Order: sequence, then C-alpha cells, then structure tokens
Amino acid sequence: MPKAKTPKPPDSLEVRVRRIHRRDLNRTWEFLKLVFRDVNRETVEYQRPRSKRRFLEVYTSEWIEQLLYEVDGSIVGYSECAFEATGDDNWVNPRWFEKRGMRPLFVEELAVHPDYQGRGVGSFMLDQLQHLARTRGCTHLVLEVAENNESALTWYRTRSFYKLDAAIFMAQKVPGEPDLLPPRRLKRRQKPTVETGTPSTGPMPETAPTRAAARKGRAPAARKKSS
Repeated sequence: MPKAKTPKPPDSLEVRVRRIHRRDLNRTWEFLKLVFRDVNRETVEYQRPRSKRRFLEVYTSEWIEQLLYEVDGSIVGYSECAFEATGDDNWVNPRWFEKRGMRPLFVEELAVHPDYQGRGVGSFMLDQLQHLARTRGCTHLVLEVAENNESALTWYRTRSFYKLDAAIFMAQKVPGEPDLLPPRRLKRRQKPTVETGTPSTGPMPETAPTRAAARKGRAPAARKKSS
C-alpha cells in the first residue's frame, strides 16, 4: 500500500486544483488517513469515510465532486461536496432547507495537509467551493464538524459559518450490573398429609372398586346375608 507523500513546504509555491482521477484514489485515501488520524481519536464520528470501500464508491457517484489541491505535484488538500443529499447514510433532511429557501452545497470532506495548515490552502479550497456553489445555483455551503474540534470550529466561524438547527450526540450513563443473576433460594419441599401418606397437593387416587363401578356406570350394590 503506497503511503501518502509528505510535501516539503518551500517559501514560494502555488497551489493548483483539479478533479480527482482514478489513479489518485489510493494516495488520496492515504492522505485522508494522515490528516484525520489525530482528529478521529478524539471524536465520536469518524471525520472521513468509514472504510476505503465506501471511499471508492464515492468516486463513482454522479452527484459528488472530488477535488484535489496540489503543490508541486503533491496532495496538500482534498474537498468532497454533493449537490444533493444522496445515499443511505446521508445526515440531512432536504425538506428543512426547502422550507427556508436554501439550496445547499453539502461539503462532505475538507482536509488540509498538516504541513500546509495556516498557509492559505484552506482559504483557497473554500473559495473554490464557493465558486462551485455559485456556478451551480447553490445559496449555502453546509457541512458537519465535531463540536469538540475547536480548531476547525474557530476556522469556520471566522469565515461566517453558523450553527444550524442540528442534532448533537447525547449520552446517559447506565449503572452496571453483572451479566448473570445471583444465586436464588429454593422453595421448601411440602410435607405429605397424615391420613393418606401422599403429598398434600394433586388429585387423590381412586380405589379399585370405585373405578370398576365407574366403568359399569353404577355404584357397587351391598351383598345380602343368607337366612
């Protein structure tokens, strides 16, 4: 598996943007793992696709744009955006935006190489997405960011991003219990009755004469004494 190439940041270079090509998929995946390695250790949701298989599926999607930003042939940035809320795992309700007259461009990924953060790459990427939104008739850029990713939140807020009416993760601690139940005391065995010598529960057994009489449908007659 090829590793993401770490570009050396010289004093004066220019960043170029282009659409991703199939030959770029492996090194772009390695680039994303590098960028989000530390962030993913501290957040509930992964800030990149959950698997390489899912990442490769994105490349074949008709409604998703994947852009690479390069300096001297090395990847220094990656952006992924969608013009519609598509897929089984999308995280937005399109009708929420329709009711407010918003036509969003959904920013799925925005990643800058650690060595190039603070050098204008992120601003260039954002300008590119705004330009793409205008040419497609979109009115807003909409994205998701982890609430505890303070550096990212600060960066977005200084560029006029604001919080939407979105859900947040909540948790409640459940008191722990063992998987197996504790020992349970058995009931005492019931004593037999004194008269019959049989247990006090259950039907009483019939005598032989009574059963025979029942078969004939009458009670046994008393025998007469001879005179």
